[in-house]
Amino acid sequence: MNKVKFSLFALAAIFAVSCVQDPVMDNGAVDATLSAAKKIVNTSENAAQGELYLFVTEEAAEAWSNAECATRSGIDALDAVAVELGAKSVEPVFNMAINGDLKRELDMHRWFAVEIDEELDIETAAQKFAALKQVSRVQYSTLIDRPKVQAFPAEETFATRSDVKMPFDDPMLEMQWHYNNEGLKAIYPTAKKGEDINAFAAWEYTTGSNEIIVAVMDEGVKYTHPDLVDNMWVNTAERDGQKGVDDDGNGIIDDVHGYNCIDGNGDISWDVQAWQDTDYLGDSGHGTHVAGTVAAVNNNGIGVCGVAGGSGKGDGVRIMSIQIFDGAKNSTLGGNAKGMEYAADNGAVILQNSWGYPNTTTQMSDGIYEASYGVELAGLKYFVRKSNCKALEGGIAIFAAGNYGLARADYPGAYRDLLCVTAYAPDGLPTSYTNYKFGCNVSAPGGESSLENRKWKYEGCVLSTLPRETYDALSSSLYNSDYGYMQGTSMACPHVSGVAALVLSYAVENGYYLTNAQFNDLMVSSVRNIDVDLVGYKQSWDAYGKIFNLALDNYKYNMGTGKLDALMAIMNVRGAQCVPVTVGEEAELKITTFIGSGDISVTPMKEFIISAETKSRLGITGETYFNGSIYLTCNNSGIGVVTVKYIAGGKAVGGGDTIGGRLMEKDIVIVARKANDNGGWL
Repeated sequence: MNKVKFSLFALAAIFAVSCVQDPVMDNGAVDATLSAAKKIVNTSENAAQGELYLFVTEEAAEAWSNAECATRSGIDALDAVAVELGAKSVEPVFNMAINGDLKRELDMHRWFAVEIDEELDIETAAQKFAALKQVSRVQYSTLIDRPKVQAFPAEETFATRSDVKMPFDDPMLEMQWHYNNEGLKAIYPTAKKGEDINAFAAWEYTTGSNEIIVAVMDEGVKYTHPDLVDNMWVNTAERDGQKGVDDDGNGIIDDVHGYNCIDGNGDISWDVQAWQDTDYLGDSGHGTHVAGTVAAVNNNGIGVCGVAGGSGKGDGVRIMSIQIFDGAKNSTLGGNAKGMEYAADNGAVILQNSWGYPNTTTQMSDGIYEASYGVELAGLKYFVRKSNCKALEGGIAIFAAGNYGLARADYPGAYRDLLCVTAYAPDGLPTSYTNYKFGCNVSAPGGESSLENRKWKYEGCVLSTLPRETYDALSSSLYNSDYGYMQGTSMACPHVSGVAALVLSYAVENGYYLTNAQFNDLMVSSVRNIDVDLVGYKQSWDAYGKIFNLALDNYKYNMGTGKLDALMAIMNVRGAQCVPVTVGEEAELKITTFIGSGDISVTPMKEFIISAETKSRLGITGETYFNGSIYLTCNNSGIGVVTVKYIAGGKAVGGGDTIGGRLMEKDIVIVARKANDNGGWL
């Protein structure tokens, strides 16, 4: 990376043996005060001191990138302001040595970070740079907000809670209702069977692929966690190289498992403690919990499962840690931008983001975000454009909607080019905390605690991985457990990232290719209806245990398109036909509707297959085949697959002494819904 670094101490020597004449302010290069003010695109509130981001002209970008003498861009007005402010460093925000052509196309080469003394007034510095015609925009280095969360450690094993056969041997999988909800009241008082992401059915088609990398932008992920270590992304050049050296030449030192956006290196941490008076501000395990939902290792005999954690054969998706929270230290907009760039440059195809900017005081919009968060948006747009998967045109960024119960999503998630996730509880209804309506795209399980006999129960929250050595502010001790519960749209978001990873894994394994538009359409259309149940009220509890009624009408048509279903998403990749049926009524599936009316023979004695999981989930009864049709009744809402077998050519399957046709299979996706559902979501 090209850099221009200098110190106040060095200025005397530079001026003594000057490369060029001392720069002087060119009055002709100074814009009017009003015009300069318009160039400052955000406020200094909650901004890091001593740092500014400048979006400069092509001329200035070339001059600063190619400067050979410290402090000298060769543009007098620009250099004079830098000297006047005692700038410590001027450097490109983005690494143009990697994928420089695409970055230049996106104008990323025009973003520069200027470091000045923290004692100087940052607003005055911004005004001086904004007055230059070579500077198009000035952006304060806004610090991002850490999500307010609390984890609740869990015992590592549980007694069997149901008779459902588990697909993997991870002992805590049966408590992960968000993958397969049996409607157990011991988990949540109004839990409802089938209100989950339908992971068990999806796992029959794929469990993940180690070609898919998901970048978790959050607290640092505990890469040594026993249930994550085998699914962590590894930069082998740095792992096998010399400590303290940039072995792979990507500009980052020791980035074995990812990038620390605060410190600008590869040191990932997850257990830093920090207080402000008596308030705990340090790590909570949030990033490790999120990562576990995406890709905790499946079928390894310990702990929990991840949505795309593989089958225990090294085939889970890979987790890259992009650390934006480190103890009491938070990343800035520029730090975020560099983290997004790093993820794209190092192979990530999904960017998982359980954070955002709360809209509690100021109404945001896409226009305001574009104007005020330009350097971060540049990193996001680059991630979305960069192709790192043979099955997808570019990258996918997924964000949590926020936990303030507002009728609008937090940014960046609300931005039009991103996927934004709301949260529902084990009853399939909106949680009391979820943001909703404007900017929200799809719903997923975020979990919700409940109160029973004046005691909080956390089984209705999302169960995932935790760093056992992280401080637990609630008990004033360490977690001392590798697993625990959390709730929030932060927990809903990684379910969507996990399903996205499953979809791409299936596409890679089966040779499918999707454009970004097709993939986003698939993700928001592979859903079950939520609106049909949003009538009346739902009982909930506030933080003090007080019961209140949540008006469900407020959420109708406002929770995105519906509840994401992993099986339907995979079926949509396959091009399988979806058939709506009404709960409680016998349905007829006419075979010729799905496989044509030509010379096709349905194999005798075994015309169709319905898995035990699908039968249980949909409550299927009366399934029979007669005269070219399948008849069945679904007694539960949900989604499942019926596989029809038939012979292509001839009346018998060829083989041995038989000259016959080829045995074929066709999947029909059954979408069972209630009679009062208008069906507009299908």
